[in-house]
Amino acid sequence: MRRITVIGSRGQLGHDLMDSLTAAGHQITGLTHQQISIEDPDSIAGALRQTPPDLIINTAAYNKVDLAEQEPEVAYAVNALGPRHLARYCSEKNICLMHISSDFVYGLDTSRQIPFQEHEAPGPVSAYGLSKLAGEYFVRALCPQHYVIRTCGLYGVAGKTGNGNFVETMLRLGKERDELSIINDQHCTPTATKDLASALTRLIGTDQFGLFHATCQGQTTWYEFACTIFELTGISVKTHPITTQEYKAPADRPRFSVLDCSRLTATIGDAIPDWKSSLRRYLESQGEICPK
Repeated sequence: MRRITVIGSRGQLGHDLMDSLTAAGHQITGLTHQQISIEDPDSIAGALRQTPPDLIINTAAYNKVDLAEQEPEVAYAVNALGPRHLARYCSEKNICLMHISSDFVYGLDTSRQIPFQEHEAPGPVSAYGLSKLAGEYFVRALCPQHYVIRTCGLYGVAGKTGNGNFVETMLRLGKERDELSIINDQHCTPTATKDLASALTRLIGTDQFGLFHATCQGQTTWYEFACTIFELTGISVKTHPITTQEYKAPADRPRFSVLDCSRLTATIGDAIPDWKSSLRRYLESQGEICPK
């Protein structure tokens, strides 16, 4: 049993980590943005003083990918300097730190077709991706006892009441509109936060520190992901595949950011389920389809 503090406990991953870690018998404290600002070292020290943990899990992040192009200093403050402050605090207090990062640290290799392994060079193509990569480097450099977790395409039950997620957005738009245009040239792996939380709960029991890729198995595009959502739920909507260039978002996205998770699988002794089975279970849990 460990004393664990989850920063960002009301987010999608934070919410499911709280449940998973509690079920595993750990003593859990959850902190929201109102209770701790990782951009401020004094806020970190004040929030953690009352219940000093053995392990801190940081799920807090600035995730507004397009807006980060206009305000990169804000993204950097949360995604880079925030983890830097946490890493320094954890190093001084001999606390383990798990930091959640992103597949957006990749993207520069536009011809990529093979999943990325942890040792391969990153290459972000957006201000958001650069800020997340900087956060990784700070944690790895400053906190000896660290887990840095790169993941992708998260969705979970807390998305219904928070900032939403791709699944909930597609369910809403599929019911509201007759036709949808969805990007089909960005290859990734959607990942259910419940399944990711379960894998991370097992990982912290190994004390095998370092950089890990952690997503569901398999790969798809956002267009194929959306079509699968509509197929499973029986939503009838006409879909059109489009390119990233046609979508014209302010920030560029990786065309291929599928992550090789074999290191995590070997460490915890099991793979995270494939993305389609995870999606079906999520939709069943939300009452969108009937269980088999």
